Amino acid sequence: MGRVIRSLGPAIGPGAPVEAMRAGLGALLGLGVAGLFLMSPLVDLRLGLYLIAPFGATSVLVFAVPNSPLAQPWSAVVGNTSAAVIGVLCCMLVPDPALRIALAVGLAIVAMIPLRAIHPPAGAVAMTAAQNPEAIGKLGFWFALAPVAAGTLILIVVGVAYARATGRNYPFRQFDDPSSHGTADHAAPERLGLSKDELAGILQRTRQSQNVGVEDLSRLIGAAELQAASHQAGPLTAGMVMSRDLVTVGPETHLDQVADLFRDHGFTSIPVVEEGDKFLGIIYQIDLIRRARADAFSFDQGFGKSMSALVRRDRKFPVLAGEVMRRNVPNAKIDSGAYALLPLLAGGGCDAVPILHRGRIRGIVTQTDLLSGLARQAVRPLETAV
Repeated sequence: MGRVIRSLGPAIGPGAPVEAMRAGLGALLGLGVAGLFLMSPLVDLRLGLYLIAPFGATSVLVFAVPNSPLAQPWSAVVGNTSAAVIGVLCCMLVPDPALRIALAVGLAIVAMIPLRAIHPPAGAVAMTAAQNPEAIGKLGFWFALAPVAAGTLILIVVGVAYARATGRNYPFRQFDDPSSHGTADHAAPERLGLSKDELAGILQRTRQSQNVGVEDLSRLIGAAELQAASHQAGPLTAGMVMSRDLVTVGPETHLDQVADLFRDHGFTSIPVVEEGDKFLGIIYQIDLIRRARADAFSFDQGFGKSMSALVRRDRKFPVLAGEVMRRNVPNAKIDSGAYALLPLLAGGGCDAVPILHRGRIRGIVTQTDLLSGLARQAVRPLETAV
């Protein structure tokens, strides 16, 4: 009985309030824009079908779970439109209400599967048409175009724009899309040695192809492998591999001085601290490059010169380190396992992890530090065996 009761509980993890607000605001915008466009002479407003209820369900998928295969543009537009056509046909051919509704939904499902366009709200589209034979008799197949196809397309367009504005991926990424570096290589955590066809085969065998995309499966497997690696037992800690003799700057340091430090030391990151080594943030080399790019400086004369020129253009208002640094960066403790740093440094967005103790920096672990430490640990068992 306990298992049965537990199985009735939530099947998904808790969602962040910020994510809930993001999705809700997106649905509000999407349906608002759809309503404005569809309230036109093209649709008979007297029928009350210009903004149909299934659009609410489509909004949930597009704005709340944009990574779902069921929420993708093809699934939404083709699924809803094909279901609308079937609903109209059933209204024309089947007089009995109960049979008409059941047949419309069942045939819509039959059509969506071979079309590779399964979209749950489409069942409601077919049902809406079947429940309103008088309205459908006046609209005919125009119902499939407007409001259904037109409204779905509007929600998709708003969903794409909203996702980009809020840092989400919609439509979801394809397996062969370029990486964040603009190359054909996958990000390091996603290089599994498995092809697209092999990953697709896994999804088909486990009957999950409607729930997870190939690219998402690749990212999930890669993340799981890194997490599993971080659980490996061993004496290697962050304190054993970190760099201790740090070069730091204060928040008021001019950016030309920071650029000189990058050039002179060959660093990829520099911590920003206050008096007493209180950690404030970190500046990655890429941050300076992006700042220089934003300020329209040419890199033709080399990294060091262009970085120094960044603030020398205007001595009255120099750019300061505190303006460029990243504040919310991953960090670790001295006794953190070195393997636990793998997921942090392997994703490409973090070049170094500051090691903190009570808010004060004690060292920093770069990708090079971690690789060297792991390599030493891998060699020692071999030496012992010999």
